[in-house]
Amino acid sequence: MSTDHGQPAAGADPLRLILPARRQFLRDAGLGFGSLALAALLGEESRAATGSGLPAAEAALPHHLPKAKRVIWLFMTGAPSQVDTWDYKPELQARNGQPLPGADSQVGFFQTSGKCLASPFAWSQHGASGSWVSDLFPQLSQHVDEMCFIHSMHLRANNHAPAAMELMSGFSRPGMPSMGAWLDYGLGSVNRDLPSFVVMHERKPRGDDQIWSAGFLPKSHQALAIDARRPVAIDNLALRQGQSLQTQRAELDLLASLNTAHAALRPAQADLAARISNFELAYRMQTAAPEAIDLAREPKHVHDCYGTEDPQCRVFARQCLTARRLLERGVRFIQIFAGRGAEGDGSVDDVPWDGHSNIETNHRACGLATDRPAAALLADLKNRGMLEDTLVIWGGEFGRTSDSQGGKGRDHNPGGFTIWMAGGGVKGGFHYGATDPFGYKAVENKVHVNDLHATLLHLLGVDHERLTYRHNGRNFRLTDVGGQVIRDVIA
Repeated sequence: MSTDHGQPAAGADPLRLILPARRQFLRDAGLGFGSLALAALLGEESRAATGSGLPAAEAALPHHLPKAKRVIWLFMTGAPSQVDTWDYKPELQARNGQPLPGADSQVGFFQTSGKCLASPFAWSQHGASGSWVSDLFPQLSQHVDEMCFIHSMHLRANNHAPAAMELMSGFSRPGMPSMGAWLDYGLGSVNRDLPSFVVMHERKPRGDDQIWSAGFLPKSHQALAIDARRPVAIDNLALRQGQSLQTQRAELDLLASLNTAHAALRPAQADLAARISNFELAYRMQTAAPEAIDLAREPKHVHDCYGTEDPQCRVFARQCLTARRLLERGVRFIQIFAGRGAEGDGSVDDVPWDGHSNIETNHRACGLATDRPAAALLADLKNRGMLEDTLVIWGGEFGRTSDSQGGKGRDHNPGGFTIWMAGGGVKGGFHYGATDPFGYKAVENKVHVNDLHATLLHLLGVDHERLTYRHNGRNFRLTDVGGQVIRDVIA
């Protein structure tokens, strides 16, 4: 059975073609697809149509038993170097300054030297798995036996914005739904008082909102973005001066009735429906969200573990701790875009890992900013019994070249890089795929972003070929027309 929730195609189920405008409107509003709200509003109608106790969409998903319930993606904005973090290459170390075999001028974004640049970091093995890790990650290295490394990632784009869009949406162009939007559309919300898709950032990454866009999906599936620079984490939740919840409720009911009457005559226009849905969510969040993001409720030892008062990592630490609180309250998909690099290292705030001029100073600063909080998040989730069904992902938009740029830096490299996953049904202490002896290009069990997305959806109980949305005359999916589940990494 296909799960297409856009406009019906030729040969579609006739029941779907005769649904009244009200039902289509509510579906477009994002009230449902897995939500309690849709079940309540359309319950009797759905039962009559499907012959079961659930709406058709709920009966279809998940497609199989999920191993993961939630996902958090620690996005290392700016692209960390695989050969300076998780992909140890002795041959690169031994041939420092010598010509790089297979050097390709088309790989990077700028001109590189074509000469091997050894990693300036010390490497050692950790855990029962004996996984090699550079000294950038003294605390994360203690968790390698929970990590599943994919060393053969590759994608098409070689600049930050299109690569980040490709990694998040499967396409390197704007206007496409991101993975978080697809998950919200497909699986709905666990906690109807909080959004199911949340983004946190200190600086907007290259590509801005397009990276977490709902694209052509109903706008109710757009992420809630939390800017760490703002004094108020979430805008527009506070009541107006002198306004009560009862007054606000009456205003929203009146507005909804007017908008619903207007939109029911225009079922193809989803934006208004999504706006109504978002108003309702904001109303419910007024009670739930302040408690969820109030870090003062956490004991001192938890703050100490994450490093929320450590000037080197406090922003990322507060984001990771906030993410844990949101995850345990039912938020399904969270992305944290790592903040800012060190001044003078060649990077800029929106791409902190972008070590063009000096890979050592750049990556050292970024490691200090992210290592402790990320390790604390893994430990915290494990201690709370949440890691087994929470998928944690670490990685950037691409890797970096094995040859030097400007003497001490590395250029962009989409041809081969490493990400790791932990928890959520993947094998721990496991290494999949490989780059060449210099870490330059993926050569063994190559994994495209479509394959990664197919695997993530599979872990969440979703068949990536069946989760579709009809747009511009064809069925779209997160994995486009590609993608294979990487079954070797699944526990």
